[in-house]
Amino acid sequence: MGGVTVRDVDAAKFINAYADFLKRQGRLPIPPWVDTVKTSHAKELPPQNPDWYYVRAAAVARHIYLRKTVGVGRMRKAHGGTKNRGSAPSHHVDASGSVDRKVMQSLEKIGVLEQDEDKGGRRITDQGQRDLDRIAQTTVEAEEEDEDDE
Repeated sequence: MGGVTVRDVDAAKFINAYADFLKRQGRLPIPPWVDTVKTSHAKELPPQNPDWYYVRAAAVARHIYLRKTVGVGRMRKAHGGTKNRGSAPSHHVDASGSVDRKVMQSLEKIGVLEQDEDKGGRRITDQGQRDLDRIAQTTVEAEEEDEDDE
């Protein structure tokens, strides 16, 4: 099956596959604070998954792949959530800008993203697009293999 792109694959399956790829590759720079940081002030605890930084990086790469250019503000809104305000009504709260900025900088260092000088924000590079499409292809092949086994 040729010509598979990220759009053709289920989001959760692709993000998990790309996060595994980033972890296996070992090139993604990980900040030292990932085990203690909260991802939003709406959260009570830090992420429980020890590989959450890879998952966030995969989600950011997929999000930017599907759109032309994306800045940190847009990622904060996408990764934000609902703040529990006790008896007062809940409201949407943006996620931490520092976490998303560091994820984008890490993806820039391995050549998946680049800064867009014209519009601002970041866009996917040609090499990054090839990597993501290749992971999407292997994800589709793995799904077909699982269906054949059943």
